[in-house]
Amino acid sequence: MQIDKTNNESIQTPSLWGKDGMGQFAALVTQISSSTKTNDKLESLAEYFTVADDKDKVWVIAIFSGRRPRRIVSSTLLSQWCIEMAGIPSWLFVESYSTVGDLGETIALLLPDPIIKSEGKSLSFYLEKFIEIEKENEYVKKQFILDSWNKMTQAERFVFNKLITGSFRIGVSQSLMVNALSKIVDLSSSVIAHRISGNWDPSTTTFSNLLSTEVTDIDHSKPYPFYLAYALEDEPSALGNPEEWQAEWKWDGIRGQMIKRNNELFVWSRGEELMTDKFPEYFILKDLLPDGIVLDGEIIPAENGKPMPFAVLQTRIGRKNITKKQLIEAPICFFVYDLLEFNYEDWRNKPLAERRNKLEEILQIINNNAIRLSSVINFTNWNDLAELRKSSREMNSEGIMLKRKNSIYQVGRKRGDWWKWKIDALTIDCVMIYAQKGSGRRSNLYTDYTFAVRDGDKLIAFTKAYSGLTDKEFAQVDNFVKRNSIEKFGPVRTVKPELVFEIAFEGIAASNRHKSGVALRFPRMSRWRKDKKVDEINTLEDLKAMLKMYGK
Repeated sequence: MQIDKTNNESIQTPSLWGKDGMGQFAALVTQISSSTKTNDKLESLAEYFTVADDKDKVWVIAIFSGRRPRRIVSSTLLSQWCIEMAGIPSWLFVESYSTVGDLGETIALLLPDPIIKSEGKSLSFYLEKFIEIEKENEYVKKQFILDSWNKMTQAERFVFNKLITGSFRIGVSQSLMVNALSKIVDLSSSVIAHRISGNWDPSTTTFSNLLSTEVTDIDHSKPYPFYLAYALEDEPSALGNPEEWQAEWKWDGIRGQMIKRNNELFVWSRGEELMTDKFPEYFILKDLLPDGIVLDGEIIPAENGKPMPFAVLQTRIGRKNITKKQLIEAPICFFVYDLLEFNYEDWRNKPLAERRNKLEEILQIINNNAIRLSSVINFTNWNDLAELRKSSREMNSEGIMLKRKNSIYQVGRKRGDWWKWKIDALTIDCVMIYAQKGSGRRSNLYTDYTFAVRDGDKLIAFTKAYSGLTDKEFAQVDNFVKRNSIEKFGPVRTVKPELVFEIAFEGIAASNRHKSGVALRFPRMSRWRKDKKVDEINTLEDLKAMLKMYGK
C-alpha cells in the first residue's frame, strides 16, 4: 500500500489504538498491507478484534471470509467524481492511475484534504449504507460518496474506495482471521471456522450470535470447514508402509460440500458460495440422499462416470441460466470423497477408514449419474503407484491424493495425514512482451506480465503470469521494464522482447478467445531463463503440439 510518488509522499500507517469506526479498519488494513510476517498480521487482527465495535467485527469477518459487498458505483463514475473534486484535468488522473496502478489508491492520493473533521462513523455504517443506496439513482450515490470523502483521512478513503468498487483484496487468509479470533474468544479455531461458515447476513447477525451454538443448529445449510492437503515434498516412500495409506485420483473441478438437512439440499463451493441452483442435475438427490448428511467431494463434468476436462466445466461457471444444450454437453456430477456428517451426527473425528466404509454403504443404493463415489486406487507398493500416477492426465486428473487411513477430518491445511501428489507441470519457454504494475505491496512494481512465443518472425501473446519469482527478481524485472518501455496503453507497458522465462502450467486447452488458440491452466513463472536468448524460445507450433498431446 506504500506508494512512491515524485514528492516521496505516501499513505501513512496510522495507529490502531485511539481510532474508532472506519479509522480502526483503515489502520488495520494499512498495518497488514505493510507487513510480510504472518505473526505481525495475526497480532494486528487480534488487536483489532479486541478494540473494535461488535458490529464492525462481524463485517470484518464477513469481508475476510469472502462476503464482500457488491459494487455500487462504476470505476468510470468514481474517476469522474474524483477529477471534479480534486479540480484536475482528466489527463493528469490517467497519468496518476498509470503510475499508481490501483484505482482506489489513486483517488485517495489525489483528493484534497477533508474539509470537515471525521465524524468517526463505523465501518458497519458505511457498508450498510452501500446496501441501502445500491438501487438508488446516480445523484444519491454521488452525494453520499463525495460527502464521505470530505470527512475521511487518506487511509480511510483508500479502504472506502476499495469497498465501494467491490475489489477489496488484502493478504489475510480465512485461517489467519480465525486464529486471531481464537486469541480473544474462548473457542478453538476449528469451532470458529465452522460457526462463521454458511449462509449468514452481516447486516442482521450479531457478533455473539455468529459464534454461538444455537445459530449453528438453526442454519440447516451450514457447511463444515474444508480439510486441505499439502503438496508432497519427498518421495512417497518417506510416508512409510503403503498399507496405512488410501490413494485416490485428484480430480480437477470445484471442491464442494453437498448437504441434505431438514429435507433440503444445499451445495457449497470451497469458496463458500452457495451453488445449489447452478447445477440442476443435483436436484433429484434431495429425494435420494438420507436426511442429515454432509458429503465432501468435487463438482465436475462427467460422461458415463468418466470425468471430463475442466474446460468443459468452465462453460457452466457463472451462467445464470443453463440451456438444454449445456446440460447435454457439460453434464455435472458430484464425485464424493468423504463423509462429514451422517444422521445429523458429526463424523469428522472418526477415522477415514470408518467414514469410507459408511460412505460406500450409503452410495451403493443410489444409482444416479448426478453422484458417484470417487474410487480408491489399489496399489501394493509406492513404485506401482508412481507408474499409475503417470496416467493422470489421461484420466483428466491432476495427480493422486494420499490420505492416512486412520486420519480424522481436520480444518484447513494441515501437514501429516493428507498429501497431494500432483503430476509434474508442463513447461514452455517464452519472452515477456507486456508488463503492468501489481497490487497491494507490489503496487509500485511491474509484476504482472504477458508472454509470447514465436510464430515465424512474429511474436504471439499466449498467457499472463504474475507469480513464481523472488522479490529480488521482481525488482530486477521492474527495473528492466522502466528502462525498456516502448509504448504504454493505460497501465500496460510494451517492453523490448528480451527477457526469457520458463512458464509452468497444469493443463492446456483450445480457446477461441485467445489469438494463440490456446489457454493455460494455472500458469506461473518457474524460472527466469537468463541463459537463453529470444530466438531460442518455443514456437506457436510447439504450443499446438502440446495441445494435441495434453489438451482436451
